[in-house]
Amino acid sequence: MHFGVDEAGRGPVLGSLFVACVRADPADLPAGIDDSKRLSPARREALADDLHGDDRVSTAVVEVTASEIDDPETDINALTITAAAEAIDDVAEDGLAGIVDACDTDAARFGRRVVVATETDVEVTAEHGADENHALAGAASIVAKVARDTHIDRLADEHGPLGSGYPSDPATREFLREYVRENGALPSFARASWKTSRDVLDAAAQSTLSNF
Repeated sequence: MHFGVDEAGRGPVLGSLFVACVRADPADLPAGIDDSKRLSPARREALADDLHGDDRVSTAVVEVTASEIDDPETDINALTITAAAEAIDDVAEDGLAGIVDACDTDAARFGRRVVVATETDVEVTAEHGADENHALAGAASIVAKVARDTHIDRLADEHGPLGSGYPSDPATREFLREYVRENGALPSFARASWKTSRDVLDAAAQSTLSNF
């Protein structure tokens, strides 16, 4: 029995970050596990359902909100490490070993920080691209990505189309511009500390000044 950890949503300007841990015997994982980015949304959802529904597999998902990400007293790496440790503690037990997809440029340092943050006595190996090379990390990437996609779908149901939430998405940038134009502020689920958010607010302020 081992575990894998991965995240989804570090880069978006909209919505939360999700970190998942999957504990299982790799032989019990459903066929077709891969890095979630290589799978279609429908395939990801089907695999996530299989993972959640299998008594031999334990899953945990931790959400990190936009307001937590904006907190000047922390940073995205520290938040990811804390969330990874919490997810591990939810499903792991003393003596287990696991693979974690490293977000830090120094993978070994990232792994050490996760171990320090856990309350469970586990062995952690952190690697870049672990979700591509290890089935349990791939499974965690699927669970995290589906949680993130569900979150964005719910926000869209409430607020209208907002794209993927990533700064590179024109639909996301347009949503932010229109939201600020109509409401005079960013939505609560926007990461105000992200450059995209600051640029939208600056543009709105300049537009207001030009009207005087």
